[in-house]
Amino acid sequence: MTVVKSTLPDAAREVAGEALQSTLVDLLGISLVGKQAHWNIVGPRFRSIHLQLDEVVATARTYSDTVAERAAALGVPPDGRPETIAAAYALPGAKEGWLRDDEVVRLMVETLESAIGRLRERIDATDKADPVTQDLLIGITAELEKQRWMFEAENWPRD
Repeated sequence: MTVVKSTLPDAAREVAGEALQSTLVDLLGISLVGKQAHWNIVGPRFRSIHLQLDEVVATARTYSDTVAERAAALGVPPDGRPETIAAAYALPGAKEGWLRDDEVVRLMVETLESAIGRLRERIDATDKADPVTQDLLIGITAELEKQRWMFEAENWPRD
């Protein structure tokens, strides 16, 4: 049952809905990975990376709300339940316990890089189906690329 009637044709709504739901899962997962690392980071760069992780978490949470609301506006109920995120999350995650600052940087670079790759696939998929959703995904990609760059710069020169 669709409570909200979409302005998109059904096929386009399905493509956009799948892209938005997958993006929602990735963003909520990134926010959890970021917080896990935030709480467990140790090392000489603790403070700067600790604060940088808060920026990533805030970005992921803000965009997850925007993505969920876009899905709802299209008549696609967003699913951010913990069991959905746990079952569908496919990006790198944090290991248990304390994380050295260089491990956190590598984790965030890998996680963001993987999310960006998945977003680029969704950008391609939504090109014809829904340029509005595509535009949203492009904006998210730009911000995650910025965050990835900032983390990658933390480990220069490469260890």
